[in-house]
Amino acid sequence: MVAASIAIFLGWFFAIEKWEWCFTIFAIVLVLSAEAFNTGLEYITDLVSPDYHLLAKKTKDVAAGGVLIAAIGAAAIGTIIFLPRLIQYF
Repeated sequence: MVAASIAIFLGWFFAIEKWEWCFTIFAIVLVLSAEAFNTGLEYITDLVSPDYHLLAKKTKDVAAGGVLIAAIGAAAIGTIIFLPRLIQYF
């Protein structure tokens, strides 16, 4: 949420174009959705396998990996949109 707030503030501050807003909002929604799916998978995994099980661990690891991939993609989008403006500003 902190990163999303920063991206929204930077978008407002630099008055980014509509298409850049679309990518920024898409990146934010993608990461939040991935996190929601990850949380849901963790809860259902704990429900069906309350004791430690290797497959339950792998399920949680893969879901967390999905969040990481979404976050890396969002960071790439943010870098492409905001880094040139930040460099020019400073």
